[in-house]
Amino acid sequence: MVHHQIKVVQALASTITAGGRGANGTAFPIQPEKALKLYEFEGSPFCRRVREVLTLLNLDYEVYPCPKGGTKYRKIVKEQGGKLRFPYFVDENTETAMYESVDIVDYLFKHYGKSGTTPKKYAHYPKYPVVAFAGTLINGARGVWIDKQIINREAPKELLELWGFEASPYTRVVRGVLTELELPFVFHNVPKERWQDQGPSVLRLKPGKYIPLAGGKREKVVPVMGRQKNDIQVPYLVDVNTGAQLFESEAIVKYLQQQYGV
Repeated sequence: MVHHQIKVVQALASTITAGGRGANGTAFPIQPEKALKLYEFEGSPFCRRVREVLTLLNLDYEVYPCPKGGTKYRKIVKEQGGKLRFPYFVDENTETAMYESVDIVDYLFKHYGKSGTTPKKYAHYPKYPVVAFAGTLINGARGVWIDKQIINREAPKELLELWGFEASPYTRVVRGVLTELELPFVFHNVPKERWQDQGPSVLRLKPGKYIPLAGGKREKVVPVMGRQKNDIQVPYLVDVNTGAQLFESEAIVKYLQQQYGV
C-alpha cells in the first residue's frame, strides 16, 4: 500500500512538470471511424507529447506498448516503418503512418482539431523535451523497460480497455505497468470538459451531485462504468479476456501483475 502511494506521488510530481497538459479536453471530439494506433512507451517524453494532445482532442486510441527490450511490437514498427523510433503513429482512416512527435501533433490538430491548425502552445516544442524527460525521471523511469519475467509471453487475444486521461497520476501508474508487461490496450480518454469537472470524484471544485455536460463525452461514459451514482472515476479497467472490471489503480496494478506478470 505504502509503496503504491509513493508511485502515485511520483506520478503526480511528473504530471506537475507538464504544467497541466493532458488534463482537459474538448467535450465533443471528432472521433474517427477506425481506431487510431500508437506504438509507444509510457516513459518516453516524445510519446508523452502525443498523448497530451490526444487527451486535449479527447480521442480514443489503441496503444501497442514498445518498452526497451520488448519483443512484440517494436519489431512491427521496424517492419512497417523501417526505423526503430517512437512514437510511431498509424491512422488507417487516411492511410497515414508516421514518426516524429511534432509531426504527429500537427497531424492530429489538422485532422481532428476544430480549427485544423496547431495552437501556438503546441506548435513550438523544444527539440529535446527536457521538462518531459525530467518528469520521466521523477516518475522513477517507470514504463521504459520491459518486465523481464514476461519476455516472449503471448499477448491476450483481445485488447484490454482503460479509461483515464494523460495527466491523471493514478492512470499514469497503471499505464506504466501495462507498458512494462507489454499489454496492448484501448485507451478511452475522459479528460475534464469544463471547470465543474475539476478535482477528484470525491472532492470536486463544484460541490454537490456531479452532473456531466449534456451531450459531452463524459455523459456517455457514466453508464459504461456502471456507477450507481452519476459520476466518473478513473482509472477504470475492463479485461474482456477474463471479464474483470476494476476501479482503483492499486487494485488494477495488482490484477495486471497477478494475471499477466507471473
